[in-house]
Amino acid sequence: MLAHEEKQVEELIHQLPKSGILGSQYRSIIQYQNFWFPGYLLIENILKCQKHFKAKDNDLIIASHPKTGTTWLNTLLFAIVNRANGNHPMSESPILSQHPHHLVNRLEDVNFGGGFYNQLSSSQLDDIPSPRILGTHFPYVLLPESIKTSNYCRILYICRNPFDTLVSQWHFYNKVLIDLDGEQTLKPYTFEQFFEDWFEGRILFGPFFEHVTDYWVQSLANPKKVLFLKYEDLKENPTVHLKRMADFVGMPFSIEEESRGVIREIIEMCSINNMKELDVNKNGLNYYGVEKKAYFRKGEVGGWINYFTPPMIERMNKLMQQKLQGTGLTFKLV
Repeated sequence: MLAHEEKQVEELIHQLPKSGILGSQYRSIIQYQNFWFPGYLLIENILKCQKHFKAKDNDLIIASHPKTGTTWLNTLLFAIVNRANGNHPMSESPILSQHPHHLVNRLEDVNFGGGFYNQLSSSQLDDIPSPRILGTHFPYVLLPESIKTSNYCRILYICRNPFDTLVSQWHFYNKVLIDLDGEQTLKPYTFEQFFEDWFEGRILFGPFFEHVTDYWVQSLANPKKVLFLKYEDLKENPTVHLKRMADFVGMPFSIEEESRGVIREIIEMCSINNMKELDVNKNGLNYYGVEKKAYFRKGEVGGWINYFTPPMIERMNKLMQQKLQGTGLTFKLV
């Protein structure tokens, strides 16, 4: 950014609401456009991305709220696209040798290092073979206009029921944020504490329901532009939804491919049981300094029941009813 732009960003951030994370002011989150983000660097890169990113008509954007199936969708879409391009046989897929978050470049740069603009220059971005697969946790309102207005750039959004999402985020943030706390000042966030922050929407890229419903509305208004996927449906019938994805991005499976078991191969290769056992996903850190294995826990539907108390369930059900009323969006909880 130019000096005057940086000053404008500093002035903007100074005025924005802030809150501690994990009950600590050492890790602050900042509210911008009614959503919460992890610190100065990401707000700067949101503005940078909005101003400078130019979508191509054949770009494929994976959008999601954190811990809703992003890693899984990264691998599935990568496999669909690269199998259609004939880039390599399935047995030599980069999915088997690279972490999923190294295969899909992100539009934002979180405050603990790595990410899209720190990994690639604008010229390198242009050199990525088409179709480019790019990921983001941006809410729809903050996507660059070039993505929204492109006639053929497609968005695949994945969501997960709020109960399981909350549990997955609690495990992940406790692991990641405490590991990255060089001063060793943070204590584990209790589930009760995290539930209260989550309920108020005071979480990274939250509030959850606003994030999800914005993309849901867009998928109804323009189904050729936005494909809305539910984690629970993908778990229940992966074949059907893998075919939906392939059709949506213009790379449908042929009858010959189906007869050869290509769909089954992709599903098995990208399954959480297979992915978590790959050496590349068990060892080392990713670009953000996060343990690679932290992205693979259980991937279950309904595991939330072991964490929520009856009063929590009642409050969440009421919140869900309030936030989803009139949208037509529903979730499978078990």
